[in-house]
Amino acid sequence: VQLQASGGGLVQVGGSLRLSCTGSGSIFSINAMGWYRQAPGKQRELVAIINTGGVINYAGSVRGRFTISRDNAKNTVLLQMNSLKFEDTAVYYCHLDLGGPNFRYWGQGTLVTVSS
Repeated sequence: VQLQASGGGLVQVGGSLRLSCTGSGSIFSINAMGWYRQAPGKQRELVAIINTGGVINYAGSVRGRFTISRDNAKNTVLLQMNSLKFEDTAVYYCHLDLGGPNFRYWGQGTLVTVSS
């Protein structure tokens, strides 16, 4: 299983970016897909995740600004990020959960930098 993420980049405060992640390989049943991020000197944290039933969980710091969505047919998860803040600067990692601890995968990470 592989995850290919894209969409990171440099954006000004208040701007928008959209991240995309597509899974490929032996994907038969997805439990959840989502995004985590890791800022310099900090631990990786959940940003947003959506499960197979469509239930969504957002970090409090992004709720109301970020929107996660999923295309089940394409094994793709999107993260629309609006009203970006300095503190959103981080490497964003796509996450795929196929069920069980041995079936969780990470994308390569995509850097989001928010500047003035």
